[in-house]
Amino acid sequence: MTPITEVEGRRVALSNLEKVLYPATGFTKGEMLHYYATTADVLLPHLRDRPVSFLRYPDGPDGQLFFAKNVPPGTPDWVTTAEVPRSEGPVRMVLVQDLASLMWAANLVTEFHTHQWPVGTPGVADRIVFDLDPGAPADIVQCCEVALWLRERLAADGIEALAKTSGSKGLHLLAALAPAPSEQVSDYAKRLAVEAERAMPRLVVHRMTRSLRPGKVFVDWSQNAARKTTAAAYTLRARPEPTVSAPVTWREVEDCGAPAQLAFRAPDIAPRVQDYGDLLAPLLEPERAGSLP
Repeated sequence: MTPITEVEGRRVALSNLEKVLYPATGFTKGEMLHYYATTADVLLPHLRDRPVSFLRYPDGPDGQLFFAKNVPPGTPDWVTTAEVPRSEGPVRMVLVQDLASLMWAANLVTEFHTHQWPVGTPGVADRIVFDLDPGAPADIVQCCEVALWLRERLAADGIEALAKTSGSKGLHLLAALAPAPSEQVSDYAKRLAVEAERAMPRLVVHRMTRSLRPGKVFVDWSQNAARKTTAAAYTLRARPEPTVSAPVTWREVEDCGAPAQLAFRAPDIAPRVQDYGDLLAPLLEPERAGSLP
């Protein structure tokens, strides 16, 4: 018997609530659903009106992972979907517009990934993202150094950067932009990544080449491409523990001396939201958007 619960008037089937998804901590599927339900107020605004890709891990992070862009089979007819253009032809994707859709999607055991553009204007970005990815032995401490440099550089162009952990090893920098074609945003992001490498050659690499990356921070500018997606704020990640892509303050970035200081798990998020509200709220305020130079 799959328990059916009612969420905002919709019937949502929630299955296997006792199943342990994260063996390292014993975190169950029921706890995951509780996390998404209690974080919905800050999470949903970052998903709404953005086609969502799901990284699914129904047997936990140690099981099979599969990335789904298309609407999954069995999607209820009340879940909003939209046709999204792709080079290989249009696809239908899910929009997580409300709590019921969020709980339905969370029951599939998913990480949520979004494009940098809203559904109404595919390929026209309203934000820029840098994914700072450390190559061991570098870690998030070095990412913070690079983030502070990028923050200043973006500010020089009138763009206000915000930070969140990736929920994995690195850090994401985001900023609201006046709408601009994804290619232009990508070009600008690449230019800044190259500048960062010139300014900090021992610390930064702007190319994906694996052999260049040990001990350095890869400034991944490529997620600004129209077809690419980035892990959404507040999503759980398929890692050994239930880590979250958590918004952080610039003070926390400045003060980071050890990776543990910026590792946040599901139970840490409610108290942070209580203390700080949504630190990424400025991303959703058009009047805070900067313009590409």
